[in-house]
Amino acid sequence: MTAQYPALRLRRTRASAWSRRLYAETVLTPADLIWPLFIAEGSGVEEPIASLPGVSRWSVDGIVARGREARDLGIPCIALFPNTPGHLRSEKGEEALNPDNLMCRAVRALKDAVPEVGVLTDVALDPYTSHGHDGLLDAAGYVLNDATSDALVGQALNQAAAGSDIIAPSDMMDGRIGAIREALEGDSRHNVQIMSYAAKYASAFYGPFRDAVGSRGLLKGDKKTYQMDSANAEEALREVALDLAEGADSVIVKPGLPYLDIVARVKAAFEVPVFAYQVSGEYAMIEAAVAAGAAERDPMVLETLMAFKRAGCSGVLTYHAAHAARLLGA
Repeated sequence: MTAQYPALRLRRTRASAWSRRLYAETVLTPADLIWPLFIAEGSGVEEPIASLPGVSRWSVDGIVARGREARDLGIPCIALFPNTPGHLRSEKGEEALNPDNLMCRAVRALKDAVPEVGVLTDVALDPYTSHGHDGLLDAAGYVLNDATSDALVGQALNQAAAGSDIIAPSDMMDGRIGAIREALEGDSRHNVQIMSYAAKYASAFYGPFRDAVGSRGLLKGDKKTYQMDSANAEEALREVALDLAEGADSVIVKPGLPYLDIVARVKAAFEVPVFAYQVSGEYAMIEAAVAAGAAERDPMVLETLMAFKRAGCSGVLTYHAAHAARLLGA
């Protein structure tokens, strides 16, 4: 039995700022953040992304500068996504296997300049294909599972050879985690992590990201034959179970805020590190609300990130990472 009012006043511990900090059940720090960054060709390049206000594509030298910024802010890891030039995109996405592609050059530069910052690399073919899909297509336009998985293994080994610390397959092919883990072990890359996009939904929140990597205008059809149906939760648990059994070290739920129930269920069911991706559409909605005078950026950013932690996330991929880290370090 607990005491009753007025002996028990739950507002008592909320009465002052120091007390609220003392009784906080969930803590958010810069170490909980992963900063997604977009890579562009060239040198000294910064290309603002119109649908992601405040976010830019950076040439490799700019990516290195962002890596140093992450280090200084206490952000432990950055995630890389390339905007592959159109002339290097193809039906089969062969540029993903080029050891001197944008992604690999950025990884090497980062590990040379700021080796203490972790580098997460996206494994999927959509930044490299001329059709915008995450895999290889048959004659009818259906994404082939096993042939795509073989290509992803090569892509993952290419990124690991460049120095990637975390391989993050975002393609949603069946069986690709086991194939990638076996290949990494066979290549003696025992400490390269796999953070699997285990529950990635076919979402309406990805539009600005596709602008950022240059695939929106290329995409033929949709991705519903491989990304998950937003109606399904039990299926997410099956996806996570399979990826963990195949060798994933951690898992991602994507998108973020609309799927906090999935985060909580995955954490409760498996008790493993769970991350969420606060995706481009979520970021853009916050920025649109701020621009319209409907919200204040700082408290909204911190409240949404706290929601991820409260739901069970070990960390969050967010375009607000640097801004949030500055607020948290203030």
